[in-house]
Amino acid sequence: MELTLRLLDGNLAVARLDGDAALPAWLDMNAKPLACVMRTGDELSIVCTEELVPEGVRAEKGWRAFRIVGQIDFALTGVLASVLHPLAEAKVGIFALSTFDTDYILVRSEQLEAARVVLAARFRIVD
Repeated sequence: MELTLRLLDGNLAVARLDGDAALPAWLDMNAKPLACVMRTGDELSIVCTEELVPEGVRAEKGWRAFRIVGQIDFALTGVLASVLHPLAEAKVGIFALSTFDTDYILVRSEQLEAARVVLAARFRIVD
């Protein structure tokens, strides 16, 4: 599978609030490089630039994001798995997000270079 991955600028955070929490005032859905909100009955998860997350909010900071360039057809299978499998073999932890058009793979900043090496061996990487 021929894929191109783009490394997005900026550090991200993954924050967790209670499932019944309102969207926080500190969240800027227009912040670059991305903002994502997911609610279940148990939690409200937010991915955004780490600078937005105030002290005291339960969050894991220090993530970087790769974006699969282009639109992924819903009929295609194994696209995300083809990226995640080599990272798992290299023991690089991930946090994955999907949108209508494509997928995002977040890796810890301290594992960014290892992830870049692993992914560059299989895919084209652009900054």
